[in-house]
Amino acid sequence: MGARDLVARTLRTVVRAVEGAYRPGPYLLPVSGGYLPAGTSTNFWQLGQDVIPLSSRSAMVEACISAYAQTVAMCPGDHWRTNRKGGRERVRTSALSRLLRRPNAYQSISDFLLNATRSLYLEGNAYALALRNDRFEVSELHLMNPKMCWPQVAETGDIFYALGGNGVIAQQIPEKLIVPQRDVLHIRLHCDRRYPYPLIGETPLMSAVQDMGVGDAIAQQQLQFYSNQARPSAILLTEQNLDKDQVQALRDRWDEQTRGVNQGKTPILTNNLKVTPWQMPGKDAQVAEIMKMSEDRIALAFRVPLQVLGLSGGPSYGSAEALMQFWVASGLGFCLNHIEQSFDRLFQLRGEPEEYTEFDTSALMRSAFKDRIGALKEGVIGGIFSPNEARNKEGLDDVKAGDEPRVQQQVVPLSAAESIVPKPGAGTGPHPPPAPGPAAPPPAAPVPPPPKDYTDDVKRETQRLLDAAARVRRRLN
Repeated sequence: MGARDLVARTLRTVVRAVEGAYRPGPYLLPVSGGYLPAGTSTNFWQLGQDVIPLSSRSAMVEACISAYAQTVAMCPGDHWRTNRKGGRERVRTSALSRLLRRPNAYQSISDFLLNATRSLYLEGNAYALALRNDRFEVSELHLMNPKMCWPQVAETGDIFYALGGNGVIAQQIPEKLIVPQRDVLHIRLHCDRRYPYPLIGETPLMSAVQDMGVGDAIAQQQLQFYSNQARPSAILLTEQNLDKDQVQALRDRWDEQTRGVNQGKTPILTNNLKVTPWQMPGKDAQVAEIMKMSEDRIALAFRVPLQVLGLSGGPSYGSAEALMQFWVASGLGFCLNHIEQSFDRLFQLRGEPEEYTEFDTSALMRSAFKDRIGALKEGVIGGIFSPNEARNKEGLDDVKAGDEPRVQQQVVPLSAAESIVPKPGAGTGPHPPPAPGPAAPPPAAPVPPPPKDYTDDVKRETQRLLDAAARVRRRLN
């Protein structure tokens, strides 16, 4: 049996039947969530069977959802505002900035984003109740169970939400919660078939349920196969006709000589018995190929590179930075932007580029020290960052004279390049260097200072001597 035949045989349990025909499953339950495997009876609850959650039996689904949830929880968020100089500044005193550090009294922001993103990709929706203070600012955010929340449209067109599933809020507010849209953080994925459209999102698992059914069917078959030890290590062949008792006696004798304390010893065969090893390596390889193909399709539905999940396959990336950039440009970037704009809507921000929420993806490069330092070095040399800005990104203190960006001296604008006079003999190529300009005149000889006139000094000294002689004459008289 080839791989194509085995794929077709496995997919028979998940192919959609025509209208009115019997559908063998799996049966997707959009209201309660989860699905029922192929061949489930209509009275499954009376037979002790439970609804299977969409991520409970698929390691690939759990890996994809955890990749988004854990990565988003790693990215710190901030409230940003554009300043008058064309740059931006971090707002530290707003209600949004406080909630991006501590959304409520019992959850950290990492815990909040982890569970919110998990609900988003597992159920297609994430709901959070916003409680306000006396200044009508949002002071707390409380995650709700998406299976117990539902949007409702009033006759006037206003949107309200019925919320439930949070044990803390249920103790504080015992009555049923019906709150207006302005007090609900609702993050949803694409809306397709669920009512009321377009207020309820759908999970990517809706597109991967057939692949999950294939993987679940193969896993269950292999589990039963190995649990029952249905594959013998060898079979015994003989040309003699044996009755039931003789067959059982030979089987017991073989087990007695090859199991327990006699394991590894040489058995003695009678009745022309021959030992033939049991080998089925080809079928095992086909099953593994089908399992890998279904897992690749699930990762494709979630738009997660296989390298992020620690699996081989797909294009290769030269570094961790290149891998993260590819994921940010595809699935992860959309997820972060989608959550950011939901926060902007709840807190009534104008959005980019004026005032917005942003989660910093540079935290994903925390372990790639070489790539991170190389990028900061290029930013400082290119004049994009000042040395202090680059140091602050690594948690280092400011240094003296490090606040101003700098570039190398030879980097000049084109307008300044016209005024640069090349040196004599400089220049290469077919064109000769320009002729040097006229030589500058030699500097003039310094003029000697004029001779000093001592006439006044001689007169003063002569008068002093005459006065001294007159005083001596008067004393003698």
